[in-house]
Amino acid sequence: MTEPTPVPDVAGGGSRTATVTSPSAAHVGTSSEASTPAGANGHHADGEPSHNGHAVSSGGRPAHPASESRTADDVEAGIIALWHTYGVSGEQALRDRLVLHYAPLVKYVAGRVGTGLPAHVDVADLIQSGIFGLVDAIEKFEPERGLKFETYAMQRIRGAILDDLRSQDWVPRSVRSRARDVERALERLGARLQRTPTDRELAAELKIGLGELRELYAQLQLTSVVALDELIAAGRSAGGAGSSLAESLPDEGAEDPIATLVDQDSRRQLADAIAQLAERDRVVVTLYYFENLTLAEIGKVLGVTESRVCQLHTRAVLRLRTKLNEQLES
Repeated sequence: MTEPTPVPDVAGGGSRTATVTSPSAAHVGTSSEASTPAGANGHHADGEPSHNGHAVSSGGRPAHPASESRTADDVEAGIIALWHTYGVSGEQALRDRLVLHYAPLVKYVAGRVGTGLPAHVDVADLIQSGIFGLVDAIEKFEPERGLKFETYAMQRIRGAILDDLRSQDWVPRSVRSRARDVERALERLGARLQRTPTDRELAAELKIGLGELRELYAQLQLTSVVALDELIAAGRSAGGAGSSLAESLPDEGAEDPIATLVDQDSRRQLADAIAQLAERDRVVVTLYYFENLTLAEIGKVLGVTESRVCQLHTRAVLRLRTKLNEQLES
């Protein structure tokens, strides 16, 4: 039997061992068969009756269930036999039992991958992608090669998670790679020059032209995207329900309260100025701007020619402009 390999526990507080060896251990039963001390008739192996499926000791006190008294060797022997049985039959039920046993690997790998991702990426989504990688690893694993399944499965789980993340990314991988190159070059130049490098210095560090660097900037704009539901740093650090980034963006369709007040004040000043005009000038302004009459129609109403109405309109506008300027200066 090879050296057991620790498997991260679901709660992260311990580990279980599971090592897959050659199928020579086929005579060993599954974990449930190898660790069940009671017979099928509900009696203990030494003849003592059991209550509710638990063995009773000679002192009359219930003994610990078999599932609580299993050792790491019992679990390992059961997994080895389960691998051998699954390799022979390929039944889906056996595969599902292996998936349940190695499920802590998925949570462990998803937690490692999720540490370098933005806050809006849910670890539960990573675990879901990792489960598919675990299933694929179980179906393609060959125990007869004598390799550790945990090492093989962790690579397949991580690959499945990264593949799913790349499929959801709208930015090409080449652009992501160039963005990392620019970030590393900025860090090197900043440490060397002790200041923010210029575009010309950055282009020389990257061994590209200044025009190519500016084209690269345009491509890297695709990577500068944040989630609108991401919390603002101040609200997140306070530990409370901080406002999201979407709540801090201006609403272009909303009314500006200051502009509304200025407009209302301008209308009031204009109404006061119109009220101070002569009666004929006030009639011309009212009919032209509020009733939408033409100059010829206003001439018929007033009984004057159209050219006279044009003169009255010009005089009224000049007087209104003068009165509004006086109000603004005062």
